Amino acid sequence: MRLARKFHQSALAIFVALFLSAMPLGAAQPPADRVLVNGNILTVDAQDSIAKAIAIRNGRIVAVGTDAEIEALTGPDTERIDLAGLTATPGLLDAHLHLSSGGLLRLTQADLSFPIVKSIEDVTGLVAERRATAEQGEWLLGRGWDEGKLAERRYILASDLDPASGEHPAWLSHTMGHYGTANSAALRLAGIDRNTPDPAGGTIDRDDDGEPTGVLKESAMALVTQHIPPPDTGKMREAIAAMADELNRECMTGAKDPGIGYSLVQDPRSARNTWDAYREVLAAGDLSIRVFALWRSPETLQEAHELAEHIAPFSRPMESTGDDRLISGGVKIFADGSGGARTAWMWQDWNRERTGLDEGNRGYPAIDAIVLRDLIMLYHDAGLHVGVHAIGDRAIDWTVAAMTVALIRNPRHGMRHSIIHANIPTDLAMNTMAALQQNFDAAYPEPQANFTWWIGDTYAGNFGEVRSRRLNPFRSFQRRGIQWAGGSDYSVTPFPARYGIWASMARQPLLGVYGSNAFGSDEAVDVRTALRSFTLWAAHQMFLEKETGSIEVGKYADIAVWDTDLYSAEPDAIKNMQCQMTLLEGDIVYQR
Repeated sequence: MRLARKFHQSALAIFVALFLSAMPLGAAQPPADRVLVNGNILTVDAQDSIAKAIAIRNGRIVAVGTDAEIEALTGPDTERIDLAGLTATPGLLDAHLHLSSGGLLRLTQADLSFPIVKSIEDVTGLVAERRATAEQGEWLLGRGWDEGKLAERRYILASDLDPASGEHPAWLSHTMGHYGTANSAALRLAGIDRNTPDPAGGTIDRDDDGEPTGVLKESAMALVTQHIPPPDTGKMREAIAAMADELNRECMTGAKDPGIGYSLVQDPRSARNTWDAYREVLAAGDLSIRVFALWRSPETLQEAHELAEHIAPFSRPMESTGDDRLISGGVKIFADGSGGARTAWMWQDWNRERTGLDEGNRGYPAIDAIVLRDLIMLYHDAGLHVGVHAIGDRAIDWTVAAMTVALIRNPRHGMRHSIIHANIPTDLAMNTMAALQQNFDAAYPEPQANFTWWIGDTYAGNFGEVRSRRLNPFRSFQRRGIQWAGGSDYSVTPFPARYGIWASMARQPLLGVYGSNAFGSDEAVDVRTALRSFTLWAAHQMFLEKETGSIEVGKYADIAVWDTDLYSAEPDAIKNMQCQMTLLEGDIVYQR
């Protein structure tokens, strides 16, 4: 019955939109609730047209046109906003932003990111500060360090932390989230010593004598992190509401939260608790963005089947997104690891320091590759949208091949399965993506332009000279007709989407350790394409492209107002532009 109601409501909305778009702007209509006039409106519609003004009624756009045309739709109670020449775009969207878990880290852990931290001494100083106020036995937690930004250009080790942390257990997660450092107290608590074997899909880093250094990668992190007390549920609600406000301050109106329930294998309640926290924040009126959530997949087929049975009844965005505000979208699977940890699954050895080789290390799959294939098919057959984390070229090839098998044996159209990150796809993978998009509406890359910037110095050293040139191959995507959706991967990189638009054009690493042109410019795209990847194309991956992502009649009035004209500005001005106002369904949710 609910789906039927939603269908009739959607059909009515489409009819109204078509009717309004067919009417002359001057024809009699009820007055607008609010109008934005005297602006520079970048609509991101099919023609990439530019207008002057917008009329809004009941949360939706009812007209886009000249000032005179929109003024004709006003009445005595219409609120009139004079943009005074400011630029409006669709509200920016992020197709890969760890809103719940990243927001929780932001709220509860020490910030070790650049430029707060520039050296290991800075890190140990912050750890010592935390220790000074910590209760006995309390964990010292931090997040966001990156060896590519440290003066020492190396990992933080347990031997660095021990003098500052004392007997307190400490865990400092890397900005990429795929590795981190434990101090000796935390290693003892976890029972990790020279005799502890590497877990499947993980690495315990060791020195030349075979002793653990404190650095744990991929699944090995859980040996320590499972001992960290979880925060109370109120903290998660607080984190979600705070992140929604922060996104609004950056002219952002939606995000795809990729993988709620990061301890789902050990504790299935964590994902459900996060989902419940989202629902509670929405019910309280504090979710001022659109959220499309993916549930993290377990690693066994039996547990995956149980997850699919649980979420499938309310995770059908291809049929209905419900209220368009909070959407249970599908499932996320990990195919491989990280470009920073050199654990992503590659065809050739990883590099070290740009020109050196990490001989014999080609990374590894996060789970057995056959199980990965079977998981993709299981979720596809269950009618669930799937996003697969794949960074290395070998992992991407395997992921795209598995999606092809799933779609051929069960040709469901419109599932929009995605390749998350898709850092360095081969020509074969890109050609297959193009074919699957055209024939099945599936296999969409969800990359992070910010990777060449915020973690670019680490990436340029690890991927090497040749592979760095094909990282984030946006121009190659464009030539093949591949559509992609931009994201930040917050808290791996900062979340403001303006950075991603700029990085899509500039491809400049933060510090330039290996030069400012370490990634070349062959794969850069223009501003119109970059903006589309953070608006309409991102909306497509949230199954909302008919409702938002462009400024068109009938769509929600999700609008961003900027102090900069993106289409005429220099790239650096786009990086530094400031949000002036954010509207969600016509309501002002942020004003500078």
